[in-house]
Amino acid sequence: MDASDLKTKSADELKQLLGDLKKEQFNLRFQRASGQLENTSRVGAVRRDIARIKTVMRAKAAKAG
Repeated sequence: MDASDLKTKSADELKQLLGDLKKEQFNLRFQRASGQLENTSRVGAVRRDIARIKTVMRAKAAKAG
């Protein structure tokens, strides 16, 4: 996921995407705990994507207010 793509999305789209990624993160943690996780690099990628979304959301909020 690219930060420039996130900047063009609306606040509602970002919140929806953030919720989806948090669900995926939960499922990945559950798979890792039960020993079923195959793609371990996805855990870090999801964490970085969540951080990118939060950064863009915070920048938009600071710009608006």
